[in-house]
Amino acid sequence: MSVRPEIPSAAAPRPRWLRIVGVAAVVSTAATVWLGLWVTPPDKIQGNLVRLVYLHPPIAWVALYLAFGLAALSSLLYLWRRTRSLFWDRLAAASVEVGVVFNALTLATGMLWGRPTWGVWWTWDARLTSTALLLVLFVGYLALRRVPADPEVRARRCAVAALIAFVDVPIVHFSVIWWQTLHQGATVLNSNLSPTIHGSMAWTLLLGFIALTLVFVWMVGVRYRIEVLADRTDAEHLEVSLAERWAEGDLDIAAIAAIAATNASNGGTGASLRPPTRVGP
Repeated sequence: MSVRPEIPSAAAPRPRWLRIVGVAAVVSTAATVWLGLWVTPPDKIQGNLVRLVYLHPPIAWVALYLAFGLAALSSLLYLWRRTRSLFWDRLAAASVEVGVVFNALTLATGMLWGRPTWGVWWTWDARLTSTALLLVLFVGYLALRRVPADPEVRARRCAVAALIAFVDVPIVHFSVIWWQTLHQGATVLNSNLSPTIHGSMAWTLLLGFIALTLVFVWMVGVRYRIEVLADRTDAEHLEVSLAERWAEGDLDIAAIAAIAATNASNGGTGASLRPPTRVGP
């Protein structure tokens, strides 16, 4: 009689740095909200509506430059043979997934700001349209990752897709310069490098950038960890299934090759294959 081997638990304590970043993200975000709502003064023209500046630009910064920039860099490093590793593929996937959330929030907060300013929720402005296109492109990237394929094939084609989608990022950035748009120019990173915001409002905006950057780092760290644990669990389930067939004398060369390929594609994270323990005569 064979005993089914136990699947090792994939659960592991979160790294200490991830917990520290999470706490720092919560504290800095709370401080930004407090300063933005109750400490900084209203604007002479926009009044209290200007308080969205502490939220909308930092969210856009995370979506366009951090998330999709990191995804493009990771994809490029995966395609380069000297640095090819599933680490870069997983990091790109985590960055895009978090970036899609921030991209959607960028559009949502922009619409909340645009309705009282422009009088409409949405207009086919160059900045808005190119940002919406960016969201569609990276949602397509996530859909492409769900298409069944060998892990290496999936990673390679997704890396190419990420680089193609990233072409839209500079278009979003320069859209307010290349075309006449309703969207205002950059508040801080403008062509003259002369910020149009000062005093406590400038410090609160800076804190908002720091807070949302920490939130992004924490979310990517958690999402990457989930990706690794999911791959490890899949490999362990496959190996247990093959071990049972081995115990029954039904494991062939093709099955052994399949598990070897799975272990290799997952960076060797799966448990080693061994026949189940036998008890009795």
